[in-house]
Amino acid sequence: MSRWPLLLLALSLAAPAGAGPFKPSRISVEVRGTGPDVILIPGLSSSRGVWNGTVAAVPGYRYHLVQVAGFAGTAAAGNGTGRVVAPVADEIARYILANRLGRPAIVGHSMGGSIAMMIGARHPGIAGRVMVVDMLPSPARPFGVPPAAVKPLAKLIGGEMAGADRLRRDLKSLVGRFGNSDWLASRNDAGVVGRSVSELLSTDLTPELARIRAPLTVVYACPRLSYACNTVSRAYSSAYSERPGTRLVRIDRSGHTIMWDQPAAFQAELRRFLGGR
Repeated sequence: MSRWPLLLLALSLAAPAGAGPFKPSRISVEVRGTGPDVILIPGLSSSRGVWNGTVAAVPGYRYHLVQVAGFAGTAAAGNGTGRVVAPVADEIARYILANRLGRPAIVGHSMGGSIAMMIGARHPGIAGRVMVVDMLPSPARPFGVPPAAVKPLAKLIGGEMAGADRLRRDLKSLVGRFGNSDWLASRNDAGVVGRSVSELLSTDLTPELARIRAPLTVVYACPRLSYACNTVSRAYSSAYSERPGTRLVRIDRSGHTIMWDQPAAFQAELRRFLGGR
């Protein structure tokens, strides 16, 4: 018996007798198109709309566009308290199993890339292939944030500290490295943003990379200052060295949101990742 039927059997046995259909509380999903299944996960504070251009330009797939509750004007719902990132990864895995998607491709941008890695490593056998867009397995490392500063920083971003408004604006560049730098103006739940950043800064997926059985592609941006490209490439090569066989793809002259900044280059890599359809 293959691993996939075993996973479905485990899901059915885990569900309590008389339980209804799976109803996610931490995410919502919009399905578009027909064809092989592809899960698209946006970054911190972002809307699923970041993928609109990609979906339109790369037809022939059934896209499952994830929206994390609490971001982009949505209610916090199940993300109202506690951790966000890892529980969202678990819920997407449950969504895949409950809908019997059968080893879909999983693509995640920034924080969504961390979620994609978590699914690949912690739910082996679910993903057919994984693409991480501009995210390192240890997000705090480039910023040099000491562990003792993580919780106070999260409280600052979440607006829980007195007089935080001006300082929160100074943190736009940090938050922008995990998703949408305009999070202050985009109707996000500040508590969900703050706790997500705290979790990301205290997460190091490096020891888990070897558990990802699916083919892994990492697409990363080189800033418009070309002299920094070698430094960026060395950082990504070192960060993913624990996972031999990872395909690293550099997109030049791009900011963090590669699918917006260099759409043609990103779409070409996505087609290659999905099998050249």
